[in-house]
Amino acid sequence: MIRLGRISYVNMAPVFYGLEADVEEVAGVPTELNRMLLDGELDVAPIPSIEYARNADRLRILPRMCVSSEGAVDSIQLVTRMPFGQVRSVAVTPESATSVVLVRILLPKAEILPLGIDADATLLIGDAALRSAFEDPTPHFDLGRLWLDRTGLPMVFAVWAAPEPVAEGLIELEHALVASVRLARSEPELLAKQASETYGYPPGFLARYFEKLRYSFGPRERAGLYTFLEMARDAGELAHVPELRFVREEAKV
Repeated sequence: MIRLGRISYVNMAPVFYGLEADVEEVAGVPTELNRMLLDGELDVAPIPSIEYARNADRLRILPRMCVSSEGAVDSIQLVTRMPFGQVRSVAVTPESATSVVLVRILLPKAEILPLGIDADATLLIGDAALRSAFEDPTPHFDLGRLWLDRTGLPMVFAVWAAPEPVAEGLIELEHALVASVRLARSEPELLAKQASETYGYPPGFLARYFEKLRYSFGPRERAGLYTFLEMARDAGELAHVPELRFVREEAKV
């Protein structure tokens, strides 16, 4: 049985909506899944795209799946009362390395501090960012929108990675994940209702949120990922930009 990591945020609802596969699901935040994957505790998981790049010599990625947005994503927010360009310190969540690097790219002069420390701005991701949009009147800057404004490309926040040697059956699992997303897209009202019952957000809010998420790893997403990795390298967050090494049909244990 394949040990499949699942990000413990509502953004995974479409991916697992109609998943028909014999897997062991293991939930965690992106950085936790990355650690478990590198420690051999998972066979495949969505991990921060920057962490794939930092460990590309040990990993392969599914060729058709990612977590991305082309513009606003809603669940990655910089919260501050200051104009964005004047922010000089950001308290960041430890849950997603990609979002922290994105802050360094968009705000190269800002000091990065642990969450809970007083700072000009706070980085929130996942469900915490969604809740904050409901509860906090402080202005929120959507990093997906800022990235699109900067580059004109999608932002790839996570890729599905597998440690080498890869487990047998990953391509078949990817087919099942793609089919689940397609089913979710074909039943948006049912998806939103089901996710609302699980996560507690209003169905209409979730329907709009799911429309902003992208899971297909196409040419524009790959271009966006390479651009992000190049900018991460230039910001000193990555030693070099690796090639994208994919899981292939013939890969076996």
